[in-house]
Amino acid sequence: MKKQVFNPYLPSWEYIPDGEPHVFNGRVYIYGSHDHFNGWIFCPGDYVCYSASVDDLKDWRFEGVTYKKTQDPLNEDGHMCLYAPDVTVGPDGRYYLYYCLDKVPVVSVAVSDKPAGPFEFYGYVHYKDGTRVGEREGDMPQFDPAVITEGERTYLYTGFCGNGMKDRKGAMAMELGPDMLTMQGDYNVIVPGNVYGAGSGFEGHEFFEASSIRKIGDVYYFVYSSVVMHELCYATSTSPREGFTYGGVIVSNCDMHISSYKSADMPAAYGANNHGGMVQINENWYIFYHRQTNGSWYSRQGCAEKIRILEDGSIPQVEITSCGLNDGPLEGKGTYPGYIACNIFVEKDPFPYIHGDKYPFITQEGRDGDENEGFVANIYDGATFGFKYFDFKDVKKVSLTTRCYISGVFEVRTEIGGPVLGTIPCEFSNVWVKNTADVALPDGIHALYFTFRGSGNGQVQSVTLE
Repeated sequence: MKKQVFNPYLPSWEYIPDGEPHVFNGRVYIYGSHDHFNGWIFCPGDYVCYSASVDDLKDWRFEGVTYKKTQDPLNEDGHMCLYAPDVTVGPDGRYYLYYCLDKVPVVSVAVSDKPAGPFEFYGYVHYKDGTRVGEREGDMPQFDPAVITEGERTYLYTGFCGNGMKDRKGAMAMELGPDMLTMQGDYNVIVPGNVYGAGSGFEGHEFFEASSIRKIGDVYYFVYSSVVMHELCYATSTSPREGFTYGGVIVSNCDMHISSYKSADMPAAYGANNHGGMVQINENWYIFYHRQTNGSWYSRQGCAEKIRILEDGSIPQVEITSCGLNDGPLEGKGTYPGYIACNIFVEKDPFPYIHGDKYPFITQEGRDGDENEGFVANIYDGATFGFKYFDFKDVKKVSLTTRCYISGVFEVRTEIGGPVLGTIPCEFSNVWVKNTADVALPDGIHALYFTFRGSGNGQVQSVTLE
């Protein structure tokens, strides 16, 4: 089997959500926060970085720890977490890392001569009188910074607006001077929070968090997480600080609103919050986002999908898939890990948010940092997990490797609600056991779904196509 790349695109034991992709010197660098496997809070880890050549997105390189949370003078004892960061190249050619700690309302900045660091603390974003932005009376707290530099001007975007927060008006945009720290003038609100959404054009998709900014031609694209959390939306303007209008949803980590393979109001995965950014890699554009694992909000993994930017500048919503950066469907032969399942759901339950062990989920063994491959867990009667997409050619046998207290059959389909093409029996096992059945899959590009019918609760390590 040829080398391929899956979603999540990093190793299955790595938890890097809030991914901001940037291309520097022929490589794509991913800057994100750092969750833990079986984490108890958001973002407890130090920043790490991964990169890949723009010509080979199948080969991601670990760049190491780029910035430790204890490097910030406000956090020398490490009691605060590093939330979602972003990076830009300043007028001096150096790389500036913008981030927020979780218990203070300010934006911190670190700097490095290299895109993968290591970064050193540089200062705090402040007004001209030295007051840190976020600490002046009447300031909204800073959160999830996004940043873009054009010549001597750098534009910074921040904000957090929970449902019903009257003191949080929306996403903020501000200009920084060439020192990358000093705010020029005041900030503008560019996308409203839900309290202020009426009549704005953003109704139902008002700003929640997760600011990200890109410029395509003469148009600024502001990507953000809306009040429903699982979706990344975008707004556009020809000005970096005003005039933004709602564009639509780019991706939902539970595939809500997508009706190409199911009903639009059916969640096909259990999601929660979302954060990411767009990037152009050679001729293609991608959206990076994250998914939830381990039945928890606190163990998130980075995923990516190719997107289209139409002639009118609009971006149609894309499906979440297992193939992501692969530049096409996965080869329909060989063994694939269960953790790349992009669709996981149970029958007759429209709840879209991940919720402990009530639903099936992706997990792994061991502790955080253990390089143990992930798998699908908590499989019970009526549970479905699926993969998109494969290019099948003459597949006659399908196998699932399972274990635990499970007894029954897995129905095999290539579409949700479609005909059963075959069944794979399985029985309780203390160890991983390969279960095989004769199942003829139709040639061509298709999804692959498995629905369990039986008793007990089990786990699925992998699927094999022969």
